[in-house]
Amino acid sequence: VQLVESGGGLVQAGGSMRLSCAASGSIFRLNAMAWYRQVPGKQRELVAGITGGGSTNYADSVKGRFTISRDNAKNTAFLQMNSLKPEDTAVYYCNAEIRVYGSATDRSTWGQGTQVTVSS
Repeated sequence: VQLVESGGGLVQAGGSMRLSCAASGSIFRLNAMAWYRQVPGKQRELVAGITGGGSTNYADSVKGRFTISRDNAKNTAFLQMNSLKPEDTAVYYCNAEIRVYGSATDRSTWGQGTQVTVSS
């Protein structure tokens, strides 16, 4: 089972960017998914989360600018980022709680990360 992020890159302040996170492998059920971000020297922080039922939560710093969503048929989560600021620059990681076939518990799985750079 793996998560693969895509969509990062360089954007000017005020611009938009959309990240994708695709899960693949022997997946029985994809439960909660979330986006985190990390800058050098700081702890990884939660940006946004979405449950299997579609309930969402956001860090205060991104409320009103970022939107998390998911396509359960494609085992994919998205993070739409609008009105980007230089302080949004970070490596963004996808996380998912995955139930694999034959397991009675969920497995917390991380993607490899994708760099988002917002220039001023």
